[in-house]
Amino acid sequence: MLVHTVIFYLRSDLTEAQKLEFRNEGLESLRPIQAVKHYFVGVPAGIPPRPVVDLSFTFSITAIFDDVAGHNAYQVDPVHKAFVERFKSYWTKVQIYDAE
Repeated sequence: MLVHTVIFYLRSDLTEAQKLEFRNEGLESLRPIQAVKHYFVGVPAGIPPRPVVDLSFTFSITAIFDDVAGHNAYQVDPVHKAFVERFKSYWTKVQIYDAE
């Protein structure tokens, strides 16, 4: 199993409509990619702040794959490539954590 977590920091000048577009037309478009076994889209949790918790991001995704091969197939999937091309101007930073 490989857990792929991506943290998105969107531009501060995006409208709420653009953020909704990013989530609904962008992030949600990745869910049906065949290699993805489980998929979660999140926003910062409404928890009390702590020094070790980063709540400054806009969205996160967690995708679970059977293995590294599934992850690699996801990276080159046309849907994923189209997402990156369409929405890369929306973010200022992306942080990725892959664990197996």
